[in-house]
Formats: sequence, structure tokens, C-alpha cells
Amino acid sequence: MVWNYANLWESVADATPDRPALIHGERRLSWCDFDRRANALAKAMVDAGLTQQSKVAAYLYNGPEYLESYYAAFKAGLAPFNTNYRYGGDELTYLFDNADAEAVVFHASFAEMADKVRGRLPKVKIWIAVPEAGHPVPEWAADYDAIVAGGGADRFEAPWGRTADDLLIMYTGGTTGMPKGVMWRQEDLFKALGGGANLLLGLPPLETVAEAGQRAKAVDASGAPLNITIPVAPLMHATGQFISFGTLIGGGAVATLTGRKFDPAVLFDEVERLEAAGLIIVGPAFAAPMLETLDANPGRWTMPSLKRIASSGAMWGLENKQGLLKHLPNVMLMDSLGSSEALGLASSTSGAGQATGTAKFVTGPNAAVFTEDGVRVEAGSGVRGLVAVGGHTPIGYYKDEEKSAKTFRTFEGRRWSVPGDWATVEADGSITLLGRGSQVINTGGEKVFPEEVEEALKRFPGVRDAAVVGLPDPRFGERIGAIVDFGGDNLPTLADLSAHVKGLLADYKAPRELVLAPVARAPNGKLDYKALKAQAIAALAADA
Repeated sequence: MVWNYANLWESVADATPDRPALIHGERRLSWCDFDRRANALAKAMVDAGLTQQSKVAAYLYNGPEYLESYYAAFKAGLAPFNTNYRYGGDELTYLFDNADAEAVVFHASFAEMADKVRGRLPKVKIWIAVPEAGHPVPEWAADYDAIVAGGGADRFEAPWGRTADDLLIMYTGGTTGMPKGVMWRQEDLFKALGGGANLLLGLPPLETVAEAGQRAKAVDASGAPLNITIPVAPLMHATGQFISFGTLIGGGAVATLTGRKFDPAVLFDEVERLEAAGLIIVGPAFAAPMLETLDANPGRWTMPSLKRIASSGAMWGLENKQGLLKHLPNVMLMDSLGSSEALGLASSTSGAGQATGTAKFVTGPNAAVFTEDGVRVEAGSGVRGLVAVGGHTPIGYYKDEEKSAKTFRTFEGRRWSVPGDWATVEADGSITLLGRGSQVINTGGEKVFPEEVEEALKRFPGVRDAAVVGLPDPRFGERIGAIVDFGGDNLPTLADLSAHVKGLLADYKAPRELVLAPVARAPNGKLDYKALKAQAIAALAADA
């Protein structure tokens, strides 16, 4: 059985050709449209000289073109990868060069930046621009719309075919160095994501590729509402991208927002207009403004169709979950602990009357916690360890054996993905996440995980968001610095916030410096600790 996403999606397209697959504002593309347009795009890339497993960059905002580009790459046996659209020229050049990109699909509004770097990227054989209002296709690029408009009924497959070994490369953000490309075999990715299982519907993993189409056809014939999922998080982020893949395998539709700036009111209007069933977010960057908007507009939205909100990649606090559930009592909040290189580490689910605590998770069936020297952490021992996941894992980082060896390790005679998340194992077997080891602050010999302090700060009334960084200290090596976005009337002092943290955590974890300012997050919802540390140092120096 060749578990390849092109095969799976073609199965659904054959079974339900007229059912919607992609929605963007008033645009609705059926499964037939999705398949036809991807066929044409795949052929254009192969005609341009791309060969088996050539790399294809998706330099795109959310929209149908993102998933069409991936579908086309899968069809042609190419390896797609994500691009952070906030990157500047040097970062973009590094990424495309490191990935050995041979095709770049980009929104035309990025043409100026793409033009600056393309002279440094001789491996790129074709630049394909998605036209936008006010942004015509440059003369050096192919017109995306013209390419996909020429798609016919003939299904495209390259001479080398497709395999389960075909890659998808997921580049991680470069907050602790330059980005790294996580290499996922398509079969491993598919199975790590559940193999087509749907726990909410009680459906087991798929046994054959054809079964994906059979399930979609059965749902269509039943008259059940279309399962529409809105990735609020960027599709360049693993959370948004991978959950969207699952929606499509299940015969559902992925709806993308037309705005380029997140507006919760627009999102809620779209949920009601489309009768969407699911949302994909990344923690507080989305959840916090969503709750603020609901609190400020009681009763404006009921959203009866909404059944689930899924998040991964950032801490999602208890107070926010409780607040959302008061407005949305019929929604399940699905909080997953994972990363681009480690899927299925742990999860938690919250519903009306029972919100799971911050950083509290149940480990997945293939997950465990180990000490640095590979000893399994016993439940209730209080020992800190690294969360690891086995089973279907990536084959490593693209062109980086050293970093691959540090992340993909052998414990108990078995290969594990160990992305660096520290946790303790409670007596009941659940885990409490402490944070990412690469960000740990060493203050006077004590290790402090920023995420733990951040979540404590967010429990102070009026705090919208918080970031914690280690600042240079001549005596202790580092001291705790907090950047706090406060939305209340009376600004808190450092003493106020330190006392609050000391009421929840050990005294040495309380902040010693405070900067009251908005907390900048990347589009994927994550904190850039390097930039935040520089921000804090500059702000404190200016006030000195």
C-alpha cells in the first residue's frame, strides 16, 4: 500500500468530485477543481525540469494555492517545503539554498523580495507567482492562474511515479539558530497523524487508500453537514498544515480567511457563515484575542456548528480555556504537545465544566519521558526528563547530520525523537510540561523554564500576554526578565508581579526586571526569544 498524500486525495476526489474541498471567501473549489488544478501545476513544474524529489517552496499566505501547491508536488513525486513569509532577504536566501529549492510558488505581493534574492539562487528553475489585486505577475515568473486554468481531466503522474518514501520537509522557525528542515516520509507522516483515524467519529485508521474515498462518499451520501475546518494559524506552521491534511483525507473542506491580519470578529463571522466545525490555532496568540472579543461582545455569536478548536506548538493556559468554554460550552478544546519533528508526544482535551490545567498532558501511546542519559522517568518521582516519541518519526534534518543525531536518539534499543521539551511525570502517569530546554534560564545555578513563569504571569488580572527571558547578571549569571502586555486600568509594578509569581512558584522564579510592552509573536504564534531578549535589554537600558 503506497501511503502517499496524492493517492489519498485522488481517492477522495474520485469519490466526491462535486463536494467542496477548498474555500476562500466567496471562492469554492470542488474536489474536481482541486485535483484538476493540481494536475496542471504538477505538469508545469516537471516541464520546467524538476525531477524526482526536487524541492518546491511554498512562499505563500493562507489560501487555496497553498494546498494546491502541495498536492501538485505530491502528484509529481516532488518534495514541498514551507516558507516563513516574514523572512528578509538573507533569511530567505539561506532557506531556499539550504533546501535546494528548484521551484518557488509565491504570492505576487512577495515579488519585490523574491526579485532581490533570485539572482543568488541559481538552482531555482521556475518561479510561479499567484496574482493579487495590485500585484501583477512579474515578467520573470510564470502566472499561477494561467497554469492551473489549463488543467484538464488527465491525471498527472511523473515518469518516476510516487512512493511512500517521498518527502515533505517542514522547516522549523529559526528562534535558536537558522531554520532546520525536518524530513518526513509521507507514510511516516500519515501514520504519525493517525493514519486517517477520526476519534471524534469513532473511525479507525484506514486500511487501504481506496477506503479514504469510500468513507468520504458514505459521508456525502448520508447528508451529514460538510466538515469545514478553518486553519487560523498559518499553513506554513506544522499545526495548521498537518491538521488541514487530515481534514482533506476525511473528505472535508479547508476554509482559509481572506484577511492577512488576524481579526477574531471576522473569524467568528466566517464560522457562522460557513457553519464551520473546527478551528486550528497556536495557543495564546490566537486564543487570547478570541476570548477578549467574545467577552466584549456577549451573545453576538453563538456558532452552533463549531465542535472543536485544536492547538499545538505553544502553551495554552487554563484560564483562557475556561473563559472560552463559558462562551462555547459545546466545543472541545484539543491541546496537543508536539513539534515539527515530534508528533503525538502528548495531548489534553477540555470540555464544558472540565478544562485541563495549563501544561497538563496525557502522553501518547508511543511517548515516554527520559533523563538525559536515557533512563525512563518513573511516575511520581519528581525527576525532570525529556519528552520523547517513538514509532513513526522523521528521518532527520535535511543536510544536517549533527543536529539530527542530537534530536533523534536511541533509548532502550529504540529510536526516539527528542525535540527538547522537559517535563515531570505525575503519579497518575500524566505529565507536566516545563518548557523547551534551549530556552532554560540558569540563575544562580537554578534552572528556570520561561514557559512556566509566563503562564504564572498570565494569571495576574489584566495581563494579556507575557514573555520571560534571561538577562545578563554579574552575580547570578542570568536574572529573570519579564515583558508583559497589560490591558487593565492600573499598571502593575515589578513588585506586584513578582509577589504574584511567588505565590504560585518558587521565589527564585519571580521576575527581577519588568518591561511593560506588547509581546511580539510570529505569525505561527510562537515567541522569538532572541528578539525579545534584545527588546528587554534595550528597553531597560533606555530607562536606566
